[in-house]
Amino acid sequence: MTDETISEKALRLAARLASCDICPRMCRVDRTREELGVCRIGRAARVASYGPHFGEEAPLVGTNGSGAVFFSECNLRCVFCQNFEISHLGEGENVSTEKLAAIFLSIQRIGCHNLNLVTPTHVTPQIMEALSLAAERGFSLPVVYNCGGYERVETLKELEGVVDIYMPDIKFLDPGPAARYCDAPDYPEVVRAAVREMARQVGPLVLDRHGIARRGLLVRHLVMPEDASTSRKVIDFLAEEIGTDTFLNLMDQYRPCGRAMEFSEIGRRTSREEWREARDYALRRGVTRLDGE
Repeated sequence: MTDETISEKALRLAARLASCDICPRMCRVDRTREELGVCRIGRAARVASYGPHFGEEAPLVGTNGSGAVFFSECNLRCVFCQNFEISHLGEGENVSTEKLAAIFLSIQRIGCHNLNLVTPTHVTPQIMEALSLAAERGFSLPVVYNCGGYERVETLKELEGVVDIYMPDIKFLDPGPAARYCDAPDYPEVVRAAVREMARQVGPLVLDRHGIARRGLLVRHLVMPEDASTSRKVIDFLAEEIGTDTFLNLMDQYRPCGRAMEFSEIGRRTSREEWREARDYALRRGVTRLDGE
């Protein structure tokens, strides 16, 4: 992809901020005038932290770490978010396009294997503007789009050829928990369409000879207590519609964070038995590229 093409995509996305339809919330606020929608971010992206991260999946971390940039606020706002201080309380600093491009270039200079954009959905236009500028200055790392899955296909299509690795977290595939925990009853249909589009763009996860991810789809699913995460439905969707060769990180690290204690059914950690049941079901369905524990 040429720098000019990235620039054109950035311009189209930025224009949409004036009546924001970047994500499925479709708030239609004018973020160029600092009007705030669900994500509570105006024209500038806000960054909470950045640098080498070694807590991600092994194909992203390698020996030098994944170059994570944590963006503040979120369009999904799960009550149990494990990064509640960042996603709900907005900890971080507003950054210009120039500053964000400099951050991306610094990630490359220190030798990280990839640029890992954490919670990027609501600041996709700002990210594209910064990537365009960084590309002019020699940026060439694989780009990881690390999101909660609540994406508009129309926005994802603008990322084709720019994002190398999609890493959505499929949270649940039932409108009940989606409405209860995220105020997003449409999440199941939205995330299905989003993951289909991601898979179309990049295909299954491809590793180089050192086991480092270069391109493809990597799905995360956090197993929650009392089957709040509808794990079997998530696994069925992947097996039947995306492919049994999907790389799936079946995570067991759920703990009650944020406002989770307000909901009795998710007010405890996931048990080992609950996680094992989900893992065993994935294996029975033929999804064998599993990470987790």
